[in-house]
Amino acid sequence: MSARPTSTRPTRRRPAAPPLPVVLCALAAALPAAATLGVVAGSVEVSAADTWRIAAHRLLPGLVEPDWPPSHEAIVVSARAPRVLLAVLNGAGLAAVGAVLQTLVRNPLADPLLLGVSSGATLGAVSVVVGGVTVFGAYSTPAAAFLGALGTLVAVYLLSRTAGRMTVTRLILAGVVVGQVCSAAASLMITMSGDPHAARAVQRWTLGGLGGTTWEDLPLAGAAVLTALAVTAAATPALNVVQLGEETAVGMGLRVHRFRALMFVAVSLCTGVLVALSGPIGFVGLMMPHIARLLVGTDHRRMLPVAVLLGASFMVLADLAARTLAAPQEIPIGILTALCGAPFFLWLMRRDARAGRTMG
Repeated sequence: MSARPTSTRPTRRRPAAPPLPVVLCALAAALPAAATLGVVAGSVEVSAADTWRIAAHRLLPGLVEPDWPPSHEAIVVSARAPRVLLAVLNGAGLAAVGAVLQTLVRNPLADPLLLGVSSGATLGAVSVVVGGVTVFGAYSTPAAAFLGALGTLVAVYLLSRTAGRMTVTRLILAGVVVGQVCSAAASLMITMSGDPHAARAVQRWTLGGLGGTTWEDLPLAGAAVLTALAVTAAATPALNVVQLGEETAVGMGLRVHRFRALMFVAVSLCTGVLVALSGPIGFVGLMMPHIARLLVGTDHRRMLPVAVLLGASFMVLADLAARTLAAPQEIPIGILTALCGAPFFLWLMRRDARAGRTMG
């Protein structure tokens, strides 16, 4: 009896990832292109050439002859440029925060909004705005948002762990519950404030948006985001170790609890300041790290800079869509990021359910 022929079906190979320098160069070129588009487009169009000439004139007076309409310079310098720069900082900061959270809790669904961190920051900021607290002067709102974000993150982390392990379901449920409590408390404060105009302004702010950004907003946002990025960049070797599991990290000499506490502070600082300035903007921290991992792998030394550049460009384009799709009205940017991120979130949940994955 002759033997049955064995199957010779070729195995599917995953396409090779593009080299890191190629990805970084492409993203580094995409970011100024997106930023230029963000400044150029609007109810009054300003050419890309004039945009760059105005920027050169402002940075190096006398280098370029100012032959453009004064109204164009006012639009570029006062209205659009600070808004685009804050979008860059928001996207970069949220992408880095999402990548760090996903590693610290070892859960691919972690995101500042989904874990309730943004809601905690919102509660802190609203409590200052509604209550008129000025303990820290002009920095009272960011400080309160930072404390709210940090407290919420610690609470969600503690609630989601049982016997040293956490599951996707427990983490998401803890984040949803704590986030809903914070959102309800913030809404109650707004409702009880007694000022309908302030209540409407705060409610619109809670949907996320970059409208009304000024140059005075950028130093604080830049300091918070750059601090978080610097801490994260220095921690990439430790993040790679934590990615292997807590027991492995302890065995390799990493003080996991101390390291996690430091990263929680950095994450909360960045999230709190960005929420205080722009409102809660969700799903950016969920999507960008995953796209970066698909492009360059899971090594944080490669993945983080790619995620940061992706987030910066994405946020600039999302803000451009927010102010042009329904012009002259502006769509809250948080709505657009949710429309992009919700299907992505469901796809991740379905993928992990198929794999039977449990994060611990």
